[in-house]
Amino acid sequence: MKLFVDNLTNVDFSYLDARRGLLGESWLVQLVLDGSLNEQGMICDFGIVKKAVKRWFDDCIDHALVVPTGMNDLILQQDLQQTEVAWKYPDGETFYCRSPRQAIVLVELDSVTPEGLARWCKDQLLALFPDEVQGLEISFVPESIPGAYYHYSHGLQQHDGNCQRIAHGHRSRIEIFLNGQRAPEEEARWAETLRDIYIGTRSHLQNGEGAEHHYRYDAPQGEFEIKLPASRCHLMDTETTVEQIACHLAEQVKQTNPDSNVMVRAFEGVGKGAIATA
Repeated sequence: MKLFVDNLTNVDFSYLDARRGLLGESWLVQLVLDGSLNEQGMICDFGIVKKAVKRWFDDCIDHALVVPTGMNDLILQQDLQQTEVAWKYPDGETFYCRSPRQAIVLVELDSVTPEGLARWCKDQLLALFPDEVQGLEISFVPESIPGAYYHYSHGLQQHDGNCQRIAHGHRSRIEIFLNGQRAPEEEARWAETLRDIYIGTRSHLQNGEGAEHHYRYDAPQGEFEIKLPASRCHLMDTETTVEQIACHLAEQVKQTNPDSNVMVRAFEGVGKGAIATA
């Protein structure tokens, strides 16, 4: 017998990619359990499945930076309190991140893919279930987005939860309306502008707007720091909440379309976001 749960939860995180660098991602989680029936005629109670698996993903993957330890040109340092990651982009530019230990997840993979990360998660998840569960399958599925979208990473210093982590991210659609009509050219332009981007807050920037951006802040979970090429950053004057991102984009679109009423629907991962007008 098998028990399946489609779209059990979704995970929003960032990871290091050997070609694209820091990459924000959002995946839906699909689960299939294989086992025998208990005295209640079930493999496992749906409520137990949902709570246990969602809690594990919230604790281990969601809103974290996932780093495949098999990457080339990777230097790692870790102690009981924090993790440091240094890596070189293919063009020789550098990436560095220092965070409390729980904010960076080291996985024994050469690269992060939906299939590879699912295999890494599988063995650890199986221990959560009762004896009737004899096997499981995990799969990660990107949201189907017919229009424009972009991958972004950020950190929210003032957030009490895991959003405070300086390198977590999302794969997000963007919808732009001019005078009530969708504007696909504007959507495509901004999706390209923000492709694989780190959205930083000006007050967190330590070294001015040079060739490298160095962001640092203290938050409830500890001290966070990240350095990456300025060409891979987009700077905002505010915290990078999705509400502020929507306002920022609406203002930017208004500058190039001054005679139009602008509305922006900015998404933060799957099925949620903010609306701003200008």
